Amino acid sequence: MSRKTITLFGALALAATVVQASVAGPAQAKANAGELTGAGSSFVSKLVQTWIPKVDSRLGLKVTYGPIGSGGGINAITNRTVDFGASDAPLSPDQFAACKGCTQIPWALSATSLAYKGDALPNHIRMTGPVVADIFLGRIKKWNDPALQKINKGKSLPNLDITVIHRSDNSGTTYNLTEYLNSVSRTWKSGPGKGVAVNWPTGVGARGSAGVSAALSQTNGGITYVDVAFSLASHFKFAAVQNRAGVYQLPGLRAIAAAGATILRVAPDNGGISVVNPSKRQPLAYPICTFTYVIVPKQTAKAAELKKFIRWALTAGQRDGPKLLFSPLPKVVLKASLKTLNLVHT
Repeated sequence: MSRKTITLFGALALAATVVQASVAGPAQAKANAGELTGAGSSFVSKLVQTWIPKVDSRLGLKVTYGPIGSGGGINAITNRTVDFGASDAPLSPDQFAACKGCTQIPWALSATSLAYKGDALPNHIRMTGPVVADIFLGRIKKWNDPALQKINKGKSLPNLDITVIHRSDNSGTTYNLTEYLNSVSRTWKSGPGKGVAVNWPTGVGARGSAGVSAALSQTNGGITYVDVAFSLASHFKFAAVQNRAGVYQLPGLRAIAAAGATILRVAPDNGGISVVNPSKRQPLAYPICTFTYVIVPKQTAKAAELKKFIRWALTAGQRDGPKLLFSPLPKVVLKASLKTLNLVHT
């Protein structure tokens, strides 16, 4: 993946943004057609913020979205303080029960990058799954550790302390990383495990994608996990991670799409879809990818508005994804998502 081929638009909206209508003519009649409020995943926030003005002008829907983290989004939709939530972690059975009649719909696909900072550190350091796990377990403490040197022959690695920076809030990005670590490290699986929050063995915490990005920018030797769009916007260096086929891959569009292509079936009602550490039949696949979900009540007074917005996001809205390193949904996932959307009613 070449940085020169990637175009990024805008900066992260750090709080919910209300887009005011400024369209004249026929679109003016749509101005009061409906309003929707949403909250959750900071991972998907750049994409949602790109959608908002288009949904306003084309559909007459005013959407407000707060990137408060996946855990916050799940709580908000469960308490019905928003019209929709967004999470990169699928709902657990207990969360489904607490949400009382909610459904989750995959609406975007991207990757979690392992971003790091250090003037003397080369870009695209190679990492294997066990090496990543040992870094986040606090076992690998230096950038010139023999385990890193062994897989980065020809690269100069400095004698620099590693500082792990992790999310302090309930985070779908944390779920994505820890689900991956569970799949590549028995020690991790029997220790911290997977979830939107875990008991981190080492490191310092920061809130939200913006928070860990800000912390990393100030930490020489730091490493964190954040969606690739944030890494590119912040000009971070990030790792090439070995996939199941033994190939070191970067989190570019082709590698994300290859991971998505391993999904051949979606469970009824769109249960969670795991796309970490995918099959070696896709040697191009990046191993730390995730779907992100919009969560809505099946029965709601805002059914018409939600269906209009989400259907647009699943179809026309996918065209906005690539410039932000979101790969269009695989056809099998798109078909299932549209089918699940039909369950929403007044």
